Amino acid sequence: MTWKGVKLVNLESSAHPSRIAERSALKTALILTVVFMIVEFIGGMVANSLVLMADAGHMLTDAAALGLSLFALWFSSRPATPAKTYGFFRVEILAALVNGAGLIVLSLLIFYEACHRIVNPPPVNSRLLLWIAIVGLLVNILSAYALHQCHHSSINMKGAFLHVVGDAASSIGTIAAGLLMWWKGWLWADPLTSVLVGVLILYSAWRLVKDSADILLEGTPAHINLVEVTDTLCRVDGVESVHDLHIWTLTSGIHAMSCHAVLCGEKDRHKILEELSTIMRGHFGIDHTTIQLEEVSLRHQEMRSCH
Repeated sequence: MTWKGVKLVNLESSAHPSRIAERSALKTALILTVVFMIVEFIGGMVANSLVLMADAGHMLTDAAALGLSLFALWFSSRPATPAKTYGFFRVEILAALVNGAGLIVLSLLIFYEACHRIVNPPPVNSRLLLWIAIVGLLVNILSAYALHQCHHSSINMKGAFLHVVGDAASSIGTIAAGLLMWWKGWLWADPLTSVLVGVLILYSAWRLVKDSADILLEGTPAHINLVEVTDTLCRVDGVESVHDLHIWTLTSGIHAMSCHAVLCGEKDRHKILEELSTIMRGHFGIDHTTIQLEEVSLRHQEMRSCH
């Protein structure tokens, strides 16, 4: 798109098929999560089960995370503006970061309450807990199935998918706790399972926060080796060296690169630039490149002035 003759970056249309599929998957998962969250919370109060209420709390964060992901998906599809020349794709990364932080807080709250219940476990209606947990597992499986096809498309969708998978795992733990209390009368199984669920949530949250922070700090994508990129570009005929190389992630699956290439000889500058850009697209999967060409004599002069 353009604005007053200036071409702005338009990375992806909101009507892109992948975006439509992501919105549909998020809506399905959100409806299923909200409905069962209410059922599970009421059931947890009636059964006096911490692990059920912890799982309901997890589903509350799931609902918030799915809603936030849905909002981020809509907002990030807005076109670029003169003030936001790359558009609003980083909103997805912010949503993933908030989702991860929310999961960390939830896991800490679960640990706190579980410590009290391990010391003095209260009576629990294990049969009610068991049936609700089984239904919860089925709901989480349906939600995970809805999100599965899209969860590799962006870190935002990955965050939503991790929420649902984490809740499915906690439902399995809840079922195990229900069986132990029903058959053996082990009331401590309820808070102990809650701790295990909290550990799982904390692990997923840390990965999500770390990935989001790396993108926001414009770290080099994990699959990119800067030394390999430099060596590959320097093998182009007419390129003596490459410096000030930067590669970062705009949003999930969309990377950008900038560098200075020092030229030598009498090679065609346009052909060299085209070849460098083609290498970045074809070999490293980076379409958004900014490459500044420099003459070797100019580079040497700059280095002498620095010393």
